[in-house]
Amino acid sequence: MNTTSGKQPHTLVLGSTGSIGYAVVANLLARQLPVTILVRNRAKADALFPNQPTLTIVEGDAQDAALLNRIAADKTHIFHGVNYPYNEWFGNMDTVTQKVIDAAHINKATIVFPGNVYNFGNAAEPIREDSVPNPNTRKGKLRVDLEAMLERAANAGTCQVLTIRLPDFWGPNVLNEGVKPIFVNALTGKAMPWLINIDIPHQAVYTPDAAEIIVRLMLRGPEKPCEVWNYGGSTVPSMRSWFGQISAITGKPLQTQVYSRFIISVLGLFMPVLREVKEMLYLYENTVLLDDTKVRSAFPDFRPTPVREALTETLTWFAKHELKQSFTPVGEPVLS
Repeated sequence: MNTTSGKQPHTLVLGSTGSIGYAVVANLLARQLPVTILVRNRAKADALFPNQPTLTIVEGDAQDAALLNRIAADKTHIFHGVNYPYNEWFGNMDTVTQKVIDAAHINKATIVFPGNVYNFGNAAEPIREDSVPNPNTRKGKLRVDLEAMLERAANAGTCQVLTIRLPDFWGPNVLNEGVKPIFVNALTGKAMPWLINIDIPHQAVYTPDAAEIIVRLMLRGPEKPCEVWNYGGSTVPSMRSWFGQISAITGKPLQTQVYSRFIISVLGLFMPVLREVKEMLYLYENTVLLDDTKVRSAFPDFRPTPVREALTETLTWFAKHELKQSFTPVGEPVLS
């Protein structure tokens, strides 16, 4: 096992109660590896990760440099899953990333950074690890800047960096306003929402599968100071067809609601986050894809979770945690 220190990895996970951080922590804990998480809400963390003997929970904020440095001092890896609402990205994402770099410097830890497709704008061809950034939004430019900060730090010997670029997330505990209403509405018989165009191919990743790839790459260890990998998950023919698969599992009729640019603009007058969503709508008007040939070649035994199993797991999680009810998939026996 090749890790930063040559010893068993001990990972500090930032953003552990968020979409991808939650999945990474769950994967590491399932391997019985030691994990420390820094959270602002301990009760939330306790509820998400009950009775975990290899887990240490520290309450605080990643922007607290002294605290971050203290808990990072003996860690081999720092998973930088910190995220903010779109309207709070500027002035927060850059400052917290620098603090993560400074904390990693103490033990020359490997920073594991979940990237995305924003760096490449409306890419006509699948995005490779060596594709040239071409952002067409403010947030895309910021993502390019964040990756550049990390690469400079790695090349200067401050730390090592492992960037894994991912498409849209879905799965247990993915609670953003693009995903949560899909599964909650599917369970309650309401229309599942989408933006702009529901009938074009769309790439997305089931977070436990993304976490499996991320942890495998962490355990494999970087072969150079800064490595970039893509994992694209799966590409559905259309979101309408994917919603149909969800409806088939719930046994409720398929209902959808597509929000137009005009509606989003109107709602943006009252909701700062939606104002920031407007510049990202090209991702719903076009199909932007990651090419993940490299990672699939590195792990030829990796098999993504079958779609029905992944959707059932996600629906079950939302039923339990968001609706406080049980869920039995259609077509499967009720367990007594």
